[in-house]
Amino acid sequence: MSSTAPSIPGSRRPDTAPPARLLAPTLRRAAPALLAYVAVRLLGLLFLAFWAHRQGHGVWPILATQWDADWYLGIADHGYAHELGTAYDANNLAFFPLYPVLVKAVAAVTPGSRATVGLLIAVLASLAAAWGIFAVGDRLRGRRVGILLTTLWAALPVSLVQWMGYTESLFTACAAWALYALLADRPLTAAWLAVLAGLTRPTGVAVAAAVSLTCLLALRRGFSVRALTAALLAPLGWCGYVGWVGLRLGRWDGYFAVQRLWHNDVDGGRETLRRFRELLAYDSTPELFLVLVTVTLLASTALFALSLRDRQPLPLLLFTGVLLTIVLTSGGVYFPRARFLLPAFPLLLPLAVRLLRVPAHYRAAALTAAVLGSAYWGAYMVLVWPSAP
Repeated sequence: MSSTAPSIPGSRRPDTAPPARLLAPTLRRAAPALLAYVAVRLLGLLFLAFWAHRQGHGVWPILATQWDADWYLGIADHGYAHELGTAYDANNLAFFPLYPVLVKAVAAVTPGSRATVGLLIAVLASLAAAWGIFAVGDRLRGRRVGILLTTLWAALPVSLVQWMGYTESLFTACAAWALYALLADRPLTAAWLAVLAGLTRPTGVAVAAAVSLTCLLALRRGFSVRALTAALLAPLGWCGYVGWVGLRLGRWDGYFAVQRLWHNDVDGGRETLRRFRELLAYDSTPELFLVLVTVTLLASTALFALSLRDRQPLPLLLFTGVLLTIVLTSGGVYFPRARFLLPAFPLLLPLAVRLLRVPAHYRAAALTAAVLGSAYWGAYMVLVWPSAP
């Protein structure tokens, strides 16, 4: 099946209505998707609270102050390191700056702790992301697909991270609206959102690649200042931070040296295949969470193949293809890779389309299983799994 929307800027007249005029009706159209998103996440939060209470844990510290959230709060409090050092897993220059800068700026003018502000920013960003995901699905396949796509994203196994002091929600919001802007033939808007994505996570390069390559291909249809400017602008966020780290450490490969101290390098997928073999063939008692990560990687690969078969618009394929390649070819830590794929929402589009074709009771059963599974896996991830999500 082919998509119903253009994938190259310049292929049709851009949406020219002022954003303020479009905002209210667009939000009304997205309301069912946002309500479904909040309902799924609240159910997961309630299940976590029940499980945590039985174990004597508080929910707020889990969501707002642990693991990566602690690193971002440290950056907001004390800034970045000045030297590379030699200690492993200890240099905060591995963490991109937009989220901690927002935390510091908002906390400076509002009451409450920076941890509370960071969690609030993540939750609000998750709502913006859900809205953007709905907008993409609605534009490509209609309102019902947009609602299903948003619900599926809310019900992913590791989606508890969307309401933690992490950057996945902020990054997904930037990515979703950048992709929507490309589909709506607003390349400059897409480029600025790609800049923000590139300042949020290392995988921001996937958003930049989607915007730049889409806009460069548009030049084959005729020269466009907008498309060329967008293609050049999109990578500046990611390149700017990587370049700044190099200047701060006094070496051109400073950022990549930091990543090596975090055991993150590219090995072409050898580590991924080794973990697949170990967990699926040789380990008689594999850790349950690592099995979930492995199944997520395999399912994501299969869904990307379906996305190709469905001929998704080029920006979506570029984004998910680059993101999936980064995750699969990494030689670094294995356990957070399901989380790394959380922003790859276009991979869920084939599922949303196919779910609409099945009888309603089968669709309801599938969604119920996904929502309940998400609640269980989210709590398991932070209460049983001994490492970071």
